[in-house]
Amino acid sequence: MTDYLFSAPPVMSVPVRGIEAQFPINRLFFVGRNYHAHAVEMGRPVDKSVERPFYFTKAPQTLTPSGATVAYPPETGNYHFEMEMVVAIGKAGFRVKAEDAHTLIYGYAAGLDMTRRDLQLVARDKGRPWDLGKDVEQSSVCSDIVPMPGVIIDIGAIALEVNGQTKQSSNVDKLIWNVREIIADLSLFYHLQPGDLIYTGTPEGVGPVVAGDHITGRVEGVAEVALTVGAAE
Repeated sequence: MTDYLFSAPPVMSVPVRGIEAQFPINRLFFVGRNYHAHAVEMGRPVDKSVERPFYFTKAPQTLTPSGATVAYPPETGNYHFEMEMVVAIGKAGFRVKAEDAHTLIYGYAAGLDMTRRDLQLVARDKGRPWDLGKDVEQSSVCSDIVPMPGVIIDIGAIALEVNGQTKQSSNVDKLIWNVREIIADLSLFYHLQPGDLIYTGTPEGVGPVVAGDHITGRVEGVAEVALTVGAAE
């Protein structure tokens, strides 16, 4: 048994619907600007004919269960919600063809990519990494994972409300790069592994929340996700 100077970080995991075993998390990948209307509202339209998907990552320690209350994060005055469909990878794959991408899928979840938007935009406009805006403690919210081995979801409503008021309403059929294309492209850069989660992008309507706000969202046929924003520490 290895001795450590201090307690090793716990393995982050997500509940799996219908079974007792947890889904252990390996990595968290996020697809940037993957709905046209959101890309436009962010001032960065996407032309799929000449562009490829781009990604950012967050530490697994940012993972937060649906239903949690999280403190409003420090050093921001513009904390945003982003509703996303999440793909759970259950099989290793590298340089996977799009037509074979379904073989890597274990299931799906509903997720929130919470963002310090002011810090992200400053970094973006100065050509700096997005880490302070995106890799925020308790910012990767995830529902339970619904097992759907080998299933490709290419249509289904995706929506989010804040305090019961609809803020985002779209359909995953509006993804610029669909689930097959995302898995195939990402697997050119990484050896995808069981336990990887891919947040597939958010539709238009992103916006700020303040302490006391309650966020609810859903992906049709998959799951619902919820988060309450607490007071700043």
